Amino acid sequence: MDQGNTAFLLISAALVLLMTPGLAFFYGGLVKAKSVISMMMLSFGSLGLIGVLWVLYGYAIAFPGAEGTLAPWAIDWSALGLSSLLETPEGAAYPPLAFVAFQATFAILTVALISGAIADRAKFGSWLIFAAIWATVVYFPVASWVFNFGLAEDGSFAYGGWITHGLQDTFGLGAIDFAGGTAVHINAGAAALALALVLGRRVGFQKGAHVPHNPPFVLLGAGLLWFGWFGFNAGSELAADGVAALAFVNTIAAPAAALLAWLVVEKIKDGKPTSVGAASGAVAGLVAITPACASLHPVWAILLGLIAGAVCALAIELKFKLGFDDSLDVVGIHLIGGLIGTLYLGLFANGTGLFMGGDGTQLLVQAIAALSVLIYSFVLAWIIGFAIHKTIGFRVKSEDEVAGIDTVVHGEEGYVLDPAQA
Repeated sequence: MDQGNTAFLLISAALVLLMTPGLAFFYGGLVKAKSVISMMMLSFGSLGLIGVLWVLYGYAIAFPGAEGTLAPWAIDWSALGLSSLLETPEGAAYPPLAFVAFQATFAILTVALISGAIADRAKFGSWLIFAAIWATVVYFPVASWVFNFGLAEDGSFAYGGWITHGLQDTFGLGAIDFAGGTAVHINAGAAALALALVLGRRVGFQKGAHVPHNPPFVLLGAGLLWFGWFGFNAGSELAADGVAALAFVNTIAAPAAALLAWLVVEKIKDGKPTSVGAASGAVAGLVAITPACASLHPVWAILLGLIAGAVCALAIELKFKLGFDDSLDVVGIHLIGGLIGTLYLGLFANGTGLFMGGDGTQLLVQAIAALSVLIYSFVLAWIIGFAIHKTIGFRVKSEDEVAGIDTVVHGEEGYVLDPAQA
């Protein structure tokens, strides 16, 4: 066992886990002061729930091993409760449980990302029910499509499920998704769009009606996300080597460029660059570089960041034009940013991109991967959300939404303004 790589993997897992509290701060600062507890609890609820489900059966679905490598939906029954993974096989590079822990943090974060689309109006219990079902029938299988490790029928090592290894068998090239552009960001963004449509618009929804109550929280959350993202991207190499170093550098370059591009768009469009725009731009760049971080020259990573920052800054306005209330721009940042990063590889991926010596096949398989995950996640998220909404209800009463839902849902206030209560 390589203790250095084991330590690298465990530290990366801890960094990615920190991203969920970081997301809670990022989202919490964007909502009303009287909804901040509710918003942050959607992330912390996901952390608790998905952490348990991952141990019980999530890993067994996401990583069914050799037999499930190319299957769209499979399960390793021996891995339920992680019972078959407690011992480290002789010659293994790291303990299986280190990989289990690393991938658990991805599952937790992906579910938490969706919650930003239903801010200020969702019931906590209904959210947890949705999260449990969506993770089971969407995230765990999709993670297998992209990340599952196993052996092909001829005994050769196969990286990924049908989206990566399966498409390679068909087209000669598999889709590239190093750290989760499809499995995490397109997946969560599509589900967020579905839930936004199911729950409908907030009371008084219009441009400028809902302003962030705490921009410093937003900046703090973005900083924690960026910090954790180094584990997310570099850690996906599963080894402390040159590929991890490239992913690390690109995780600096792309979001830095995206931050600048977002601010330029804001300055041109609205006359002033904002702190929330800086934070959002950085996150957009992080999203875009996620699938591409190990497959781009750093200069091309900067170009990707510039494109993602500018396009996402414009894309968040679509909700006002199209009339859907994606409260905290999960669609505009994660779905659009994930699509940009995934498709960009078809043009600039080292060795296979259209402009890097390829013939367009890489772009084709990237598009197939992106659209497959988008459609699968959107349809199932809409069905699950609609069923919950029409049975137990997914949305709080309008009067509670207007007043702020922290005290109604959780019996707490984010800020005690009365000195007598301090």
